[in-house]
Amino acid sequence: MPEANGMILSKEEENDNEVRREDQDAINEFGRLNARLDEVKRQVDALKKTLEKIDDASTELMMCDGDNVMLRLGGAMFEATEEEATEYCEAEVERQQEILDKLSEEEAGIVERQETLKKLLYGRFGKSINLEA
Repeated sequence: MPEANGMILSKEEENDNEVRREDQDAINEFGRLNARLDEVKRQVDALKKTLEKIDDASTELMMCDGDNVMLRLGGAMFEATEEEATEYCEAEVERQQEILDKLSEEEAGIVERQETLKKLLYGRFGKSINLEA
């Protein structure tokens, strides 16, 4: 007897529909989208942490008295003026924010497509299929 969410389905809830090729394609697409959604969410979280670090650095720069500061790029550090470091931070925030915006758009598109697939698949298979993460 099929199970849904760890519960055994009653005879009325069972669905004996045969899985067609287009159904399997939709299920596979949903799975790929779900994997990409997880990846996008991890990237968004990482970008938000990066933006927070840049914001903290900008705050520290505001407290400087026009002194030279050490700026880290990748694994290297070099001396820069407060103005140069501030400009770098502002440019980096803008760049990171653009990436974040694109990822947020992608996330919304994925969720929208998943909702469409859920309606299609739940309409065909009812409770016999579980598309919840």
